[in-house]
Amino acid sequence: MSTLSAIAIVLATFLAMEFAAWSSHKYIMHGFGWGWHRDHHERHERVFEKNDLFAVVGAALSISMFALGSPLVRGSTAWEPATSIGIGILAYGVVYSLIHDGLVHQRYFRWVPRSGYARRLVQAHRLHHATLGKEGGVSFGFVIARDPAQLKRELKVQREQGIAVLREALEES
Repeated sequence: MSTLSAIAIVLATFLAMEFAAWSSHKYIMHGFGWGWHRDHHERHERVFEKNDLFAVVGAALSISMFALGSPLVRGSTAWEPATSIGIGILAYGVVYSLIHDGLVHQRYFRWVPRSGYARRLVQAHRLHHATLGKEGGVSFGFVIARDPAQLKRELKVQREQGIAVLREALEES
């Protein structure tokens, strides 16, 4: 496989991971996986959350791709593109961790962006946490953040339709 092909697969995988993360967040974490994800939406003083198990699942997917692509593991049946897929998943996981856990939830460092896309990411994810419970909600992605004003309007409609229960701070705005 050429270097250009490998880079293209890594980039395509990285982009696909945002869709995979969005859909698993919306339909798994806020669905049947709520048992793992719930504590992420509740205040606590613990270092780790059950929600961190989803990162373990992502790491297992990446490791599996590395294994499928490795001649050391699979011998002549190794599938070379799997290594690039594993790198793409790994890269997305690193960026996700820095943005979501680091920037938004400040688990690794303290920095509050005052402007730009970083601020938009923080605002969008905070609006995601504006709902109580797993129903309703906005902004299920992690790297692509929509306009916070639009997200607020969507939350207002969800509240009016009885789909979402909002935290008090957002009820007033």
